[in-house]
Amino acid sequence: MTAIATAAALSLPISLSRSSKLSTKKGVRGGFVVFAIATSGEGGGLGDKKTSWNTLFDVEDPRSKFPQCKGKFLDVNQAFEVARYDIQYCDWRARQDLLTIMLLHEKVVDVLNPLARDYKSIGTMKKDLAELQEELAEAHKQMHISEERVSATLDKLAYMETLVNDRLLQDRNTITTTENINSSPSTSKPPPETIERKTTKRKGLNVSGPVPPYHPNLKNFWYPVAFSKDLKEDTLMPIDCFEEPWVLFRGKDGKPGCIKNTCAHRACPLDLGTVNEGRVQCPYHGWEYSADGKCEKMPSTKFVNVKIKALECFEKEGMIWIWPGDEPSEPTVPSLLPPQGFQIHAEIVMELPVEHGLLLDNLLDLAHAPFTHTSTFAKGWSVPSLVKFLTPTSAMEGYWDPYPIDMEFRPPCMVLSTIGISKPGKLEGQSTKQCSTHLHQLHVCLPSSRKKTRLLYRMSLDFAPILQYVPFMHILWRHFADKVLNEDLRLVLGQQDRMISGENVWNMPVSYDKLGIRYRLWRKAVEDGDE
Repeated sequence: MTAIATAAALSLPISLSRSSKLSTKKGVRGGFVVFAIATSGEGGGLGDKKTSWNTLFDVEDPRSKFPQCKGKFLDVNQAFEVARYDIQYCDWRARQDLLTIMLLHEKVVDVLNPLARDYKSIGTMKKDLAELQEELAEAHKQMHISEERVSATLDKLAYMETLVNDRLLQDRNTITTTENINSSPSTSKPPPETIERKTTKRKGLNVSGPVPPYHPNLKNFWYPVAFSKDLKEDTLMPIDCFEEPWVLFRGKDGKPGCIKNTCAHRACPLDLGTVNEGRVQCPYHGWEYSADGKCEKMPSTKFVNVKIKALECFEKEGMIWIWPGDEPSEPTVPSLLPPQGFQIHAEIVMELPVEHGLLLDNLLDLAHAPFTHTSTFAKGWSVPSLVKFLTPTSAMEGYWDPYPIDMEFRPPCMVLSTIGISKPGKLEGQSTKQCSTHLHQLHVCLPSSRKKTRLLYRMSLDFAPILQYVPFMHILWRHFADKVLNEDLRLVLGQQDRMISGENVWNMPVSYDKLGIRYRLWRKAVEDGDE
């Protein structure tokens, strides 16, 4: 309120005083006193606003007609005149305040709800709102239809790209066959990508239920199981591989050996013992085994020829490799060293309570990063409208778009990736070639058992080589690796529980799942004995 008027009936005699003190006349009973208080220069100008309600507010300002009273006391007529003025002023002031509220409300309506400018009824507003909701629902429906059309078009383009690549590959095979005069005519096989597409459409991809026992064909590969720096001359390193216990150690010549982690005498775990002159000594009765599994010492008893199972084992490029299969081993193993210009900064080993295939599915998928790794390396990443993995027709490698990351699955259980970065946790450019600095990662997922994976992680950088010599830096790398892995682990563990209960973890693959699907198809082909 910009003006205040008060009329009060108190007691006689009637008085109008400029003082804050009230004066009464002795001997007079009853009556009332009228006070009139007005603040000049307030609340003007609102009547100039043109609205449909102007007649209600077209009332003359009574302040110009304030009664002029002389003397200290008022008679009855003067008192009633003052009271009448106060009532007129209150009425005028109330009209002005109501006008102010209505004008402000109209401004609010103009800003927040232009549809209500004509002062529509509530029923009309509800009807209009319902119509707007129907139009909005129809617009959403049309938007989803457009999205589906765009997705279908992208799928068609990918299919056309596959057909072109298949035709180019067939033409190349035809030319090669023509040039080779000793080759006999045969029906050419469709490219692997065509097989993948037909197999996926015909049979689908079903990964559900309890994890079955590992197929023997999966064992016929070289598996890296440890980093060389972790296996000292006096170290016994227990590992599980395909649900069998093994122990790693260094023999007399310093070369690594891998024997079954069970003593032939009383089945005592050998890793509880010690290394004695290049042999594993059982802590129970002191029997000693060499790297080929032969028992060379039997204290306190007559010696008997005894041998436990041993695996082919050798060392290359800072890693210990074993061959757990029954078939003859391959003569060579793939190189897992980082590209030229990179220095290794961290080598970490972890034991995880998940099946190794689920972990590989996770590592081969980058589209989850801005949703899962929001507190680590993907913090601040924007969510792209479309994520693609671009790759040759039948390859197990390629690069992510729009992320500057190259990735490769290398059988039987390795994932290699190169990430272009400018600062830790930030992305720069649309490809690794556009980035000035890079992080190279190696993940090895050794299938320890159907619910356990031995993970070997190697991190390399092509910048800041001095970090290799900073004390306790390995503790920081380990902390960061644990934090990233824990973000994934809670999700993969949930997947594993549901998979065991019968849910299909590959129920609805989409375009950015390409590399994970190829891994699953490769694994199925190996188990089925396909080439």
